[in-house]
Amino acid sequence: MATGGRRKSNRVKEKETNWQERVIQIRRVSKVVKGGKKLSFRAVVAVGNERGQVGIGVGKAGDVIGAVKKGVADGKKHLIDVPLTNSNSIPHPINGSGGGAKVIMRPAAPGTGVIAGGAVRTVLELAGVRNVLAKQLGSNNPLNNARAAVNALSTLRTFSEVAEERGIPIENLYA
Repeated sequence: MATGGRRKSNRVKEKETNWQERVIQIRRVSKVVKGGKKLSFRAVVAVGNERGQVGIGVGKAGDVIGAVKKGVADGKKHLIDVPLTNSNSIPHPINGSGGGAKVIMRPAAPGTGVIAGGAVRTVLELAGVRNVLAKQLGSNNPLNNARAAVNALSTLRTFSEVAEERGIPIENLYA
């Protein structure tokens, strides 16, 4: 009976290990309280499975490890599904915004790679996008840029979804 329990726990571990976490930013923040300043850490973390799911999480704690753990848990709560093409690109050009940051993304030919910078690159890689051109505009804040990237990826639609919404066959979209 003990072996059955072990197998089950191994399967659970396998499910959890396909999620990848990357820390985008760690910041030491302080709050002014009656006794002085209270120091804590803020971690911005991207979580993804490289197969079309990605999320951004923010965690705050007194130590870095605790902040990262909270950020991972928050990221898994805010997962989005990203439609990918056969060439591991996005279906169409898209813009996204988050705070003061704006992100422009365009699909690219196979073999192009991920041409993006900073937090946007991390989000795209964890989402499983392999060929894309992206540019961040407006803000250099990693949290806002990551949120803008997630906002853009969440508004992507496939050709079949658009055809279904319009009530026409997919072939008519290519005309």
